[in-house]
Amino acid sequence: MTTTHSSSETQTHQAIRCSAAASTASSLHEAISTAYQEALIDLGDDSPDLVVVFISAAYGEEIRPAMESLNDLAPSRYLLGTTAEAVLANNDEYESEPAISIWMAKLPNAEIIPLTLEYSQTADGGTFLGWPDDLVWPKEATMLLLADPFSFPVDGLIARLEEDHPGLPIIGGMASGGDQPGANTLVINGETYESGAVGIILGGGVRVRPVVSQGCRPIGTPLVVTKAEDNMLVELGGRPAFVQLRAIYETLDDHDKQLVKNSLHVGRVASEYQDHFEAGDFLVRNVVGADPETGVVAVGDLIRTGQTVQFHVRDAHTAHEDLQTLLTRQTQKRPAGAIIFTCNGRGRRLFSTPSHDAACLQQLLGPLPVAGFFAQGEIGPIGRTNCLHGFTASIALFEAAE
Repeated sequence: MTTTHSSSETQTHQAIRCSAAASTASSLHEAISTAYQEALIDLGDDSPDLVVVFISAAYGEEIRPAMESLNDLAPSRYLLGTTAEAVLANNDEYESEPAISIWMAKLPNAEIIPLTLEYSQTADGGTFLGWPDDLVWPKEATMLLLADPFSFPVDGLIARLEEDHPGLPIIGGMASGGDQPGANTLVINGETYESGAVGIILGGGVRVRPVVSQGCRPIGTPLVVTKAEDNMLVELGGRPAFVQLRAIYETLDDHDKQLVKNSLHVGRVASEYQDHFEAGDFLVRNVVGADPETGVVAVGDLIRTGQTVQFHVRDAHTAHEDLQTLLTRQTQKRPAGAIIFTCNGRGRRLFSTPSHDAACLQQLLGPLPVAGFFAQGEIGPIGRTNCLHGFTASIALFEAAE
């Protein structure tokens, strides 16, 4: 069994205290209790306002009964959690063994509103049920969301909230502990669910800064879409999209040419009210096909004429540089803690060294109490637009409200 733990209480964040711990005990009940007690000691033995728990799917049949008693094993004012393919805590990522990670915080003066949502298809269309009847949205609120990938259309919720609450950041991930409907478990306070979504709305005395690293870097230059049809780039800058792509390809070295063949993406600018674009300004989507004869490039997203796009590539090196660049922008104000929702295609499947994302966060912003899990889709804003991503690290940095 191994246990790791970390806590924070800085001069800047005396009002907010966070701690995190992990355990690889073979018994799930023991792992939860051990990690909780370690994190609680680091919190100062105060009862936490919020506990977030991620449980490795490797615990198998132990998971459901343990999660049903999670409120007793890890008591707190509010409790949020899910099953996951793998978890992380502080400096370490646990990808190949049973493990549990726990993150907890004292959040004085914070407004915390728990949510249990489900999607229902009606004669009038789809609707999201479960909103509290007396819901009053805090100022400068953030939503943390955990959702089941088989039953909950996160894109639909994002679109709905874009209409009802534009500018609300949504950060989270899709449960990854099961590979079929009903195989994941979500928990909010004392209730467990096999479908839908659970989450919390945070505001008041706490702020959450999102950092979303899509792991790509641009090639070529930004181009304006001069003709598009649904998800197809027909013309860029007045020329066939494939012709523009081929011209960029000819300028690249052999390494980048290979990335174009194996890992090509298109980034569209999240906000057109800019003259200069850099890392974090593009919503990146896969290129799903290209036709030299028609000149069309197909993208995994809807594209409209007038948007600005740029081709991107991804590999381990670009993913490292992108995360490092985005975290470096956050170093002027140290957070009190963080939760990471990283793609299950990252970790050792992408990087040659273990615990990459966790270590990078600690190197640039640590020592920092961190927990997270490897998700089947990551949720986070690019600019002011929330999106469901892949191959992304979506990070919630917690700090006191000014």
